[in-house]
Amino acid sequence: MDTPAIQAKNISYAYNDHQAVKGISFQVAPGEIMGFLGPNGAGKSTTIKILTGQIYPKSGNAKILGMDVTGDDPRIQARIGVCFEEKNLYSNMSGFENLSFFAALFGLKGHDIPSLLDRVGLGDKGKDRVKHYSKGMQQRLMVARSLVNRPDVLFLDEPTDGLDPVSSKTIRTIIQEEAGKGTAVLLTTHNMHEADELCDRVVFLNEGRIHALDSPENLKLRFGQRSVKVLYRRDGSVREHLVPLDREDTGEQLQQAVAMEGLISIHTQEATLEDIFIQMTGRGLQ
Repeated sequence: MDTPAIQAKNISYAYNDHQAVKGISFQVAPGEIMGFLGPNGAGKSTTIKILTGQIYPKSGNAKILGMDVTGDDPRIQARIGVCFEEKNLYSNMSGFENLSFFAALFGLKGHDIPSLLDRVGLGDKGKDRVKHYSKGMQQRLMVARSLVNRPDVLFLDEPTDGLDPVSSKTIRTIIQEEAGKGTAVLLTTHNMHEADELCDRVVFLNEGRIHALDSPENLKLRFGQRSVKVLYRRDGSVREHLVPLDREDTGEQLQQAVAMEGLISIHTQEATLEDIFIQMTGRGLQ
């Protein structure tokens, strides 16, 4: 069996009296995209800080590529890429200079910075100072910076936050491409559509505990209700009728729906990841 790229075993962490992470365990395989889903304060950022060696767990242990995470280990740092939500860029440098400086920290020479800028849609802005970048442009540069060292493990914290739909799609494509090369990706996001589209598996994290860990499809099949939404017009207004797909009389109800007077549309509907999260934890993701 391949060594997990990311492995957390019973890790816990507390800020004074507040238990932020409560003995959670999971692992991410090479080439897998794992989504970390939960509201603010659920323990997502604390977990990533433990996995990237910024803080030590109070109990349990973490491994990256089979190596124990014991702090700022250069062997691990050389093989991970990190994109945090906060923009810690050098604003008086250009985009090109930011990436070149970061490459130099890794001792990389001959890195094709222009191609990396092109990849995130900043090829024509590489010479501009970052202080003149929009929030979305800065976010794309952060993603580019996380890829400078061609990492084997990628930590992404809300990577499409503040981006327009076209830029968001570009970043999602990059994430899929990196996973296709064998890079393990741990992604935190509030965007349920993004998690559903990208992630092989997702973790539902709330109040420091894991409530579910499975593929989006399996979670929707296990906890969601499959149904057909019927829209029809009655008395001058549009109304909605749901037909569950798991009942003995489903066929009869669908026939009645097709024959319904004022029928507008019929389409299948399934629970969203957010619906399931609320069902399991009693709270939303925002």
